[in-house]
Amino acid sequence: MPNRSVNLARPEIFNLKPYIPGKPIEEVKRELGLTDVIKMASNENPLGASPLAEKAVREAINLLHIYPDSNCYYLRQKLAEKYGVAENMILLGNGSDEILRLIAETFLRPGDEVVLARPTFVEYEFTALVMGAQCVAVPLKEDRHDLPAMLEAINGATRIVYLCNPNNPTGTYVNKSELDRWVASLPDDVILVIDEAYGEYATKEDYPDGLSYVREGRNVIVLKTFSKIYGLAALRIGYGLCRAELAALVQRVSEPFNVNLLAQVAATAALDDNEHVQRSRDNNAEGMQYLTRALDELGLPWIPSQANFLLIDTGRDCRSVFEKLLSKGVIVRTGDVYGYPRHIRVTVGRPQDNARLVRELIGILKEPV
Repeated sequence: MPNRSVNLARPEIFNLKPYIPGKPIEEVKRELGLTDVIKMASNENPLGASPLAEKAVREAINLLHIYPDSNCYYLRQKLAEKYGVAENMILLGNGSDEILRLIAETFLRPGDEVVLARPTFVEYEFTALVMGAQCVAVPLKEDRHDLPAMLEAINGATRIVYLCNPNNPTGTYVNKSELDRWVASLPDDVILVIDEAYGEYATKEDYPDGLSYVREGRNVIVLKTFSKIYGLAALRIGYGLCRAELAALVQRVSEPFNVNLLAQVAATAALDDNEHVQRSRDNNAEGMQYLTRALDELGLPWIPSQANFLLIDTGRDCRSVFEKLLSKGVIVRTGDVYGYPRHIRVTVGRPQDNARLVRELIGILKEPV
């Protein structure tokens, strides 16, 4: 019998490819009968959540029967103070993924175009396609955003341009002088979304501050998240910074109570935990140094990263390497989904995690291709 329900759906949804997340630890334990599994696939903070955030969640646990503050008053105040912006310039959402969806719902109509890199974070394309927009994907050049080509791709139908900085999955970044020139060349009627999910990990002195373009009054929305360096991925909370006029438009399509109570109190507390942030930065820098040195010794090329992950050329089919690492209890991400069939993307872990990954790679490299 034909599936008549297909005709009930919006045609745009058939252009979507479901997001495939990194395998959960518990799933790998169940499937393979393992007891010792580490996850280096989803760019989570290996040190865990901020201790101050954990304490705040425990103290709020008896409030689960009460709806959260829909305006996120205390968190909004804390963020406004941190960045020196007005509270009405802040967008809050159920992860920065939700803010991407809200941006698309606010500004995109069927037939509009968005410009993005390929590969980059998949949610930009996903949210645009849901709204019936066309995605103009500009290939990376030497693993970096090709800014001149992206500028050339903009036309009268372009509504949004997405820039992931540092970029996921490559970890490469656009520096300040490059971005300054490029932003100045963008048309006034195009919205630029700068996703700085990994910005707190960047160590290069010329890494740009996207908020500077917001301060200049440009149509720029800067996205940040509590999922990465603050270690609150399970609570799903992200935020955006932009001109108040843009924020007011996006707020019109936001659901009430979209940021849950535990996420609010955890994020508010985490902003005060500078020690945890610095410890996380230090662990990432030291882990990155260890991994890149070990990879050089193994003769495995890697892409220089300003994020908390590395894209590594294994010299062989990435799926095979993934499966072998998985059988040893090490979860990584395959690069084929990003157009890198020989690469794996590896999150920088704790020292013992990094050492374990290297040991397992050494064993795999001894096997015939």
